[in-house]
Amino acid sequence: MNSELNALTDSEVTRWWKSKYITVPLRIGLSVALLLVVIWSMDDIDWDELPDWNSETALWTIGAIVFTLTGFVLGAIRWQRVLIALDVRQPLRRLFSHYMAGQFVSNFLPTTVGGDVVRVGRLTRDTDDGPISFTSVVFERLSGWLVLPLITFIGFAINPGLTGLGKSTKIPLIVGFITLLGLGLVILLLGNARIGKGLRNRKGVLRYANAIHLGIDRLRDHPKAAREVVLSAFAYQFMLLLAAGCAVEALGIDQVGLTALMAFIPAVLIIQVLPLGIGGLGVREGTLVVFLSGLNVPSEQALALGLAIYAMTLIGSMIGFPLLIFGGRKGSNEEDPSIAET
Repeated sequence: MNSELNALTDSEVTRWWKSKYITVPLRIGLSVALLLVVIWSMDDIDWDELPDWNSETALWTIGAIVFTLTGFVLGAIRWQRVLIALDVRQPLRRLFSHYMAGQFVSNFLPTTVGGDVVRVGRLTRDTDDGPISFTSVVFERLSGWLVLPLITFIGFAINPGLTGLGKSTKIPLIVGFITLLGLGLVILLLGNARIGKGLRNRKGVLRYANAIHLGIDRLRDHPKAAREVVLSAFAYQFMLLLAAGCAVEALGIDQVGLTALMAFIPAVLIIQVLPLGIGGLGVREGTLVVFLSGLNVPSEQALALGLAIYAMTLIGSMIGFPLLIFGGRKGSNEEDPSIAET
C-alpha cells in the first residue's frame, strides 16, 4: 500500500501510517459507544417495527444497491469533470477504477483519508502531476459541500410542512447554512489573487491551500466545465437519495417521502463526515433518529435506516477490492472516447 502514497513526502506518509495506530482504535471504540448511546436512548425498544423479509423488501434492497453503484459511477464522472476543468484528460474507466479502490479503502479499512490518498497516488502515477491530482480530489469533495446544503434547502422549500418540526428542522438548516458559509469563505479567501501569490511554493498545510487556489483559478477560466462539475455533483447526490429512498421503502417507513429525504439526508451526510467514528457509524444513526423523530418515525426504523445506508455503501464498495489489488498499474494517458469535449 505504501506505493499508493507516492503523492506525499516520505515523512508525511510515515506520520500518516503511525497516526492510524492511535486514532483507529479510538474511532472504532467511539463508533461502538455512539451506537450504544443511540440504543440506550430508546425507550421500550420494539423490533417488531421492522418489516419481515419478503420478496418486496428484497426488490427494494436490490434497487438500493443498484442506485448506490450508479452513484459511484456518477462520482467518477464528477471527478472526471473536475479534471477536465483542470485541463487534464483521463479515461472514465481508469478513474472509476481509482475511485472504487478508494471507496474500498475508505469503507473497509478503518480510515476515511486513506481512500483519497489512494486516488491521489494512482492518478499521480497516471498523469505525473501530483499537485493537479491532489487538487482534483479536493475539488471533487468540495463540490459535495456546495450541492448538499442546496438540496436540503430545496427539500424544505418544496415541502413547507417540514419547517415546523422543531430541532428536526433547525439542525439541518443550521448545518446547511454553516456549510455554505464555510465554503464561501474558503473560496473568497483562497480565490484572492494576492493571497494566491503568497501561497506559491509553500509546504505543509499551506500547500493544500495553494491547491485549492489553483483549482479556483482553473474553474474560473473554464465556466462551462465548472457548471458540469456542479451538475454531475447534483446527479451523484440525487442517486444516493434514491438509494436511501429504496431503503426507506424496504423498511416500511411510510412517513418519509422524497422531499423529506432531500431535506434530511444531505445534512446527515455532512454531519457523518465528522471524525467521530468509522465510516460515520453511530453519528449517522444518531442523527437520523433525531431528524426523523419530527416525522414520528420510530427510533428502531431510523436506526435501521442508518445501518442500511451503511450496508449499501459497504456492499457497493466491495467492487473496489480487486481494483485495489490489480488496478494500480500505470494506465495510458491517451484520451478515451467516453470523455466529452469541453
